[in-house]
Amino acid sequence: MSKPHPQDRLYSQDHEWVKTESDTVVVVGITDYAQEMLTDIVFVELPQAGRKVKKGDAMAVVESVKSVSDVYAPVSGEIIDTNTALENTPDLINSDAFGEGWIAKIKLDDANELQSLLTADAYEALIKEETH
Repeated sequence: MSKPHPQDRLYSQDHEWVKTESDTVVVVGITDYAQEMLTDIVFVELPQAGRKVKKGDAMAVVESVKSVSDVYAPVSGEIIDTNTALENTPDLINSDAFGEGWIAKIKLDDANELQSLLTADAYEALIKEETH
């Protein structure tokens, strides 16, 4: 079973997490549940810094021994930083999905979009529905 989902972030229905870093910047990654479903991650295609994304756009690709999955932008904005450590150590997502395994930082176009994301409790309820 995946670890409890940190209360200090929000979640998308596509299994991304969003942690607010400042009023205008968020850090994005995939949840522990998502990495558990993917199994061993062998490659991450990071988004390009400077790229504009709209909420719901595919912004990165995570490849595991089992499948290839898109990572969707949970909010709209500009990619301002990416976790280049994942280029050589993609399995950081497996070992630390909520920490060292972050994927990108996004400068928000509209902070109100955060209100459409799920709390940790709501996300855990969503996972329960998916697994039962």
